[in-house]
Amino acid sequence: MTTRTTYQAIQLLLVEDDPAIKHELELRWRRRNWKVEAVGTLRAGEAALARGGVNLVVLDLGLPDGDGLTWLASLRRRDRLLPVLVLTARDRVIDRVQGLQTGADDYLVKPFAADELDARLEVLLRRAQPGRGEAMRFGELVWFGEEGRAEVAGRMLDLSPREFEVLGLILRSAPRLVPKRLLIDALAERNLEVSDSAAEVYVSRLRRKLSGSGITIRTQRGFGYILALDETGSPPP
Repeated sequence: MTTRTTYQAIQLLLVEDDPAIKHELELRWRRRNWKVEAVGTLRAGEAALARGGVNLVVLDLGLPDGDGLTWLASLRRRDRLLPVLVLTARDRVIDRVQGLQTGADDYLVKPFAADELDARLEVLLRRAQPGRGEAMRFGELVWFGEEGRAEVAGRMLDLSPREFEVLGLILRSAPRLVPKRLLIDALAERNLEVSDSAAEVYVSRLRRKLSGSGITIRTQRGFGYILALDETGSPPP
């Protein structure tokens, strides 16, 4: 499992009126030691924000007391920085565009994969935290976010900035799967011309640089990548 040192405890606000989704996500996130407040109305969501301490909002759009986009627009007039992920059944392109233009930092359509939702939340939390001040460890691999370096068993890895970022995204979720699309989107943030094969290129480079370390990046074709202990490898001297 990945161990890490972070700035603060994570507190999520889930605004969702589907009891089954709300219950499942609340339990899931609490198992990750995230604090969660799950509410079913915009009014209750507003009250939770007023109490303070929320690091990220997961917002449904079709709620009993109003439309989530209207509430999001109001939130953005007051707070431009609080990360918001829209989680909704509205799956048309025009809906996604409207959600992002209104102020959502990310947009995920129901039905969804829980692992992908978690990975997207982790990216938003990483962006929101000041600097990149955390260290993450998986086996003998250590990733130093603030210092922009990584090492295996004390041996420094020679990584480009992009390789360092991709390794951090994969390491953050280890040993869970990181969706390929998540890596592509993260790379595209800094280069609008990035191709769909970019993730494969960087993962291939990272595999070569991790060769012989006892750690590898496995591909689940059509889904994404998993950081794993390589039973055939041997740790570096």
